[in-house]
Amino acid sequence: MTGLVSPQHTQLARPVELAAASALRSQATPRRWGRRLYLAANIAILTFLLAPIAIVIVFALNPTPFIQFPPVGVSLRWFEKFFASRDFMQALLFSLEVAAMTTVAATVLGASAALAIARGNLPGSRLIVATMLSPLMLPAILTGLALFQSYVLLDVGRPVWGLVAGHTLVTIPYVVRTTLAVLHNFDVRLEEAAQNLGASPARTFVEVTLPLVKPGVMAGGIFAFIVSFDQFPVSLFLVAPGSETLPITLFNYLKFDLDGTIGAASVVSILLAFLVVIALDRTVGLRSYVKL
Repeated sequence: MTGLVSPQHTQLARPVELAAASALRSQATPRRWGRRLYLAANIAILTFLLAPIAIVIVFALNPTPFIQFPPVGVSLRWFEKFFASRDFMQALLFSLEVAAMTTVAATVLGASAALAIARGNLPGSRLIVATMLSPLMLPAILTGLALFQSYVLLDVGRPVWGLVAGHTLVTIPYVVRTTLAVLHNFDVRLEEAAQNLGASPARTFVEVTLPLVKPGVMAGGIFAFIVSFDQFPVSLFLVAPGSETLPITLFNYLKFDLDGTIGAASVVSILLAFLVVIALDRTVGLRSYVKL
């Protein structure tokens, strides 16, 4: 009768099914081990990156005036000492001021340069991009030394604007690179459509171009603020006595003492950088930066 399977066909089908299942298992095993290896590698990288931060936090919360692991307790005495120190507070506020001015200068100059490179059809644009990114390839301590010698030759001393200029020099590449990454995938037809509808070039830039390149510009601004706030080599040559940034103050403190105050100051710096990122995420949103 039709629709019935003979026992012989059933016996022949079972080896085929078993062979197919075995083949699938043999193919799934390497994939499973590959995923485990990939996960283990990522965990190892994250551990390597986060371990120093964890050590700093333990050092800041440890009640003893030296690094001890495992810690003997939890104490906020070093944070109290940090916030009670006049030198540290002045250095913290000064670092925030310099970082804010640097962020504004680097964002404006870097975004303008990226727009000119991407839209200006400039001859030798690749050479210009390499020149704009060159501060990343030059050691920052050499940049600081060169700027210091330049200021000495110009006989201008060590003004605040000179320190901001030095920080701007080393942070502009971040803004240029992130803005160019957005402009690379920018649809020029949107600007053309706005102008065809009667929008002036200025209005097209404000209402069409600027909102579309904002993710790259803001990402570069974040990098500029963090790099400027933690900048040590350039600041080492350009700060004036009595107007020192937080990294320089920490460096001078380490010459005479080593206790948990250094860890507390480091934790405060990490939290400030984290709060900047969170604030920008709440205001302008950082999810679009993933496209970079």
